[in-house]
Amino acid sequence: MAVAQKPLLLIQARNLTTGLALPAMLTDDEGTLIYFNDAAGALLGQRYEDVGQVPREEWAREYGPFDDDDRPLAADLLPLAKALRGGRPAQGRFRARLGDRGLQEVEVSALPLVEAGEYEGSLVVFWPVEDAAEGTT
Repeated sequence: MAVAQKPLLLIQARNLTTGLALPAMLTDDEGTLIYFNDAAGALLGQRYEDVGQVPREEWAREYGPFDDDDRPLAADLLPLAKALRGGRPAQGRFRARLGDRGLQEVEVSALPLVEAGEYEGSLVVFWPVEDAAEGTT
């Protein structure tokens, strides 16, 4: 039985993402979460090693995105979905569940990973939006 190999681009992206101080995650071409770095794990309150790969729908239910009234947003409105559909970078802002911090507004940028004209997945970086009134993130 043959085991499917991950595209080299995703392997290289994981190596890059591992060393980033910015919270980052990788998805495959179907939007499945395939990795997130320690900086993302610190915000989410979980390590990737404890979570593993997660389908996009399950990830959205658990961590978001949520609107200002804490209702789930449609996954197809996310920067990641735009990058998946259009093969181009996308950015957005929404609320996400960040571990002990609860729901918090985050800024998100999604970059499509394309090799030899084939969409392989996305590199997604995110960070909490600073709350100027409290001076915290």
